Amino acid sequence: MTTLLTFGDSNTHGTPPIETRGLYRRYPPGIRWPTLAAATLGWDLVEEALPGRTAQFDDPVMDGIMNGWPALRQALQSHGPIDWLTIMLGTNDSKTRFGAEAPQLAAGIAGLLDLALGDEMQTRHGGFRVLLIAPVPVEERGVLAGEFFGAPAKSRALAPLLAGLARHRGLRFLDAGQHATVSPVDGVHLTPEGHEALAKAVAGRLSEG
Repeated sequence: MTTLLTFGDSNTHGTPPIETRGLYRRYPPGIRWPTLAAATLGWDLVEEALPGRTAQFDDPVMDGIMNGWPALRQALQSHGPIDWLTIMLGTNDSKTRFGAEAPQLAAGIAGLLDLALGDEMQTRHGGFRVLLIAPVPVEERGVLAGEFFGAPAKSRALAPLLAGLARHRGLRFLDAGQHATVSPVDGVHLTPEGHEALAKAVAGRLSEG
């Protein structure tokens, strides 16, 4: 059985659009895109996603534990062997408080790829492949608008950089923004329809040759 590990933030975790801050909610299985994609493919699934996760920053506003680099190392040490890894991060790195532009966002994701594709993790799992997913661009909307001031331009600029990064690393790539849009409620999170569309796109890319 093929095993897929999906690594990401709230849009991989399945957080619905936020209207009230501080209220935890999550879409059930059958709505979340990782569960839909795995079911379509008939694969085993490991969901490893945390709302607020970044590719590279310790976030003092969120307990200082959101850096994806140690989290990915722990996930790859905890689970396996896996056959495919999806990475979809960068949304939270675009928050105003980090002051990062698109090239720095891409650099953080490059660091995750260095870890995943390095000899240690590849040997541990007997080799696995990576699908790099550029997240859906954000908008300044609703209760999250202040945190993401200036982020729309950064997030729109990220996909071409990640496409180039994937090409140079010989990885499969998907631009999620070509298949889904963020909810107008908060400008960050996906609707059930967005999850369904993204799941179809991911399953399609993973099933190619």
